[in-house]
Amino acid sequence: MTNPLLRKTAFAVALAVTVCCPPLAFGATPEAIVAAPDRSDADRQGDSIREPVKLLQFIGAMPGWHVLDMAAGAGYSTELMARAVAPDGKVFAQAGRQSDKFAERLKTPAMANAELVVTPADNLSNPSLTNLDLVTFLFGYHDTTFLPVDRAKMDKAIFDALKPGGLLIVADHSAKPEDGASVGKTLHRIAENSLRSEIEAAGFVFVAEGDFLRRPDDQRTTPSSQNAASVDNFVLKFRKP
Repeated sequence: MTNPLLRKTAFAVALAVTVCCPPLAFGATPEAIVAAPDRSDADRQGDSIREPVKLLQFIGAMPGWHVLDMAAGAGYSTELMARAVAPDGKVFAQAGRQSDKFAERLKTPAMANAELVVTPADNLSNPSLTNLDLVTFLFGYHDTTFLPVDRAKMDKAIFDALKPGGLLIVADHSAKPEDGASVGKTLHRIAENSLRSEIEAAGFVFVAEGDFLRRPDDQRTTPSSQNAASVDNFVLKFRKP
């Protein structure tokens, strides 16, 4: 039989915790976000090569976070982040120019907490892009190797936009180590070791790697757009100290 005194003490502790520390309000799970019925058919087709549930689990974005999605493109990852940080969070989508597809996406309810910021990747001087919790740079870093972008300046700008302890998630198509950053335009890939060195040079600390998009049989000699399901991809997490 349970000691009555112990039972009363446990109840008192539980009551105190409830009063002073109310339960946290968690958002939708990654599974629920990806299964949301209002996601587009096009995004669902992209899920087959993006593993969005595992990606969201790896990123770990929380409701209320402020996020910058670099190289937002048509907004696939921007929308995932907008759903993850809703209802009180905010997502800024960086793009070098306006996009009709992104503009259409912005009209949907899921993007109510998202905002497009048209600015070069190496110029994040917009006053909204400060004290961020998270920056995502998904499958677009390799493009900066052949576009007129100062990558060292860009990486430092991302670092400065984050709050201390803020996270940077970078995913990209893997090139052979010896190819470095030289095949961005031809193969749309970048070597993991080269990218990591550049990011760490900006002051970031490596935290973890996700292996859920690895394809070890990929010879990494063909453009990443060919047979995308067989392309080897790396996903890296960094933290601003």
